[in-house]
Order: sequence, then C-alpha cells, then structure tokens
Amino acid sequence: MSQISFVDAEYADKRKKTRREVFLEEMELLVPWKVLLKIIEP
Repeated sequence: MSQISFVDAEYADKRKKTRREVFLEEMELLVPWKVLLKIIEP
C-alpha cells in the first residue's frame, strides 16, 4: 500500500460522498458488529 500525499489527504475530505459510502457509514452505526461477531465466532 502506498503512502498518500498531503494533497490527497486534503482532497479526500472535500469530495462528495457516494451513495455507497453514505450507506456503509450508516450501516456501521446501526449494526451491532461486536455482538454479531461473538455469535458467529467458533
């Protein structure tokens, strides 16, 4: 994995989020991942 530049880091916050990114952020907040992982762990 390559290191990002300062320009890339600055620009990353300014671009518009895609519907996919928004959806995944909402799912991260809503789904109790730690609980689900405990259930499916062997």
